[in-house]
Amino acid sequence: MIRNKIVPLCLLMCFHLFAGAQAPAPVKRLLQAPYMRGASFSLIVKDVQDGKTVCQYDADRLQSPASVLKTVATATALEILGEDYRYPTTLEYDGMLENGTLKGNLYIKGSGDPSLGSSHFAPGQHAFLAAWIAALQQAGIRRIAGSVISDESIFDTEGASPKWLREDMGNYYAPGCYGLSIFDNLYKLSLQTGAAGTRPVVKGTEPDLPAIRFKNYLKAAPVASDSAYIIGAPLDDVRYLYGVLPANRERYVLKGDIPDPALFVARYLTEQLRRKGIQVDGAPSCYRIEAEENRWKKRERKAVVTTYSPTLREIVSVCNHVSHNLYADALLKTIGLRYQPHRGEVISSFGRGVRVVKAYWEKKGLDVSPLRMYDGSGLAPADKVSAGFMSELLVYMATKSAASDAFIASLPQAGVEGSVRNFLKGTKWQGKARLKSGGITGVRCYAGYIMKDGKTYAVAVFSNNYSCPMSQMTGALGQLLLQLL
Repeated sequence: MIRNKIVPLCLLMCFHLFAGAQAPAPVKRLLQAPYMRGASFSLIVKDVQDGKTVCQYDADRLQSPASVLKTVATATALEILGEDYRYPTTLEYDGMLENGTLKGNLYIKGSGDPSLGSSHFAPGQHAFLAAWIAALQQAGIRRIAGSVISDESIFDTEGASPKWLREDMGNYYAPGCYGLSIFDNLYKLSLQTGAAGTRPVVKGTEPDLPAIRFKNYLKAAPVASDSAYIIGAPLDDVRYLYGVLPANRERYVLKGDIPDPALFVARYLTEQLRRKGIQVDGAPSCYRIEAEENRWKKRERKAVVTTYSPTLREIVSVCNHVSHNLYADALLKTIGLRYQPHRGEVISSFGRGVRVVKAYWEKKGLDVSPLRMYDGSGLAPADKVSAGFMSELLVYMATKSAASDAFIASLPQAGVEGSVRNFLKGTKWQGKARLKSGGITGVRCYAGYIMKDGKTYAVAVFSNNYSCPMSQMTGALGQLLLQLL
């Protein structure tokens, strides 16, 4: 009886000794930190040239990747669409054009471009509007008897993943992704604050969003920075303001997401046309509203002008450098257009994108079982991936992809730029590592490449459910990478 108990116990002890022996010393030290009690950690470093693993720890464990998931969306988009791909957005009209009057509707046909009017491509961010108005004037359109209607039908109306947290939806960093986007789908909310304990006054938005109703529960407090949220559901014009703002500020700005970008684009263009002397008789609308009210009809349309986005290479670079959630989700939905649903299958634009991603990498020989995606941005806490899968994708993109240079360049240089400008700053790896960072509550991770002695290493490191501030975890992971390499 005693012997039967001793044998399993000895086997268990041997397992732990073996597992501990496999962990590199820097990893052991990190795992012994009090804030790592109850946390999950995984790491892998691979030599890109031969694909061999240099070191690893628990590399098969599924982890929350946060924004590191953007590397999957951007890599797949580059592979499938090509780095020179550009999104088209077209102005079209139906009906007849007679004596300067369009007896029909003007349509804005979207293709999912997330960069239309984006601040990341300033100073040319408003060039599309000038081109549109000039084309309409050249066509001789002085009056539109119908309406300006956005056609965002290329994607569904599920702009935000159902897996996102409520505290994210409504904030600028979590905008809904639709068939038509504009100005990064965000607005700036100006407020004026008074004495501590008083309620700030809402002054207005930029761009102007008169349809939004703000439920203001903010408070002014003797603080240096805000801890405030703009919360609201997609396609809903009601926004709730919670938290605190610094007291006694003449102007304080919060940023939120435009609730219904397609409808906003139609309203915005209608207003701009009227300012330029082009009369618009009807109320602006969009595909979603027209379809819900059974007014949407497929009529023959004539194109007036088409504007094109920057190249996919440029879009991917912005996406990974600044960790742009809208761009990543748009890329996922765009490649999802390649998926053909089965008869009777009901699947979202997000879901179609995920199917294409997994099928693509499985065809390339990667084990996709550790990849669980619900969006392209990594905002969903339900997103999971293993360090092992990430390393395989990174090696492939560095050695086999036709878009290898574009992908690697899209990852910001650690200690120099983008979302990792402070990571490894002042160390020997400053400027010698290209890494995508990821961080949400209880999640800190990095994936990318480190260059050393003429060799390139693919690195993926994940820490989930730690109990210290994220800044402390960031420093600990930086020290770990320095010690490992």
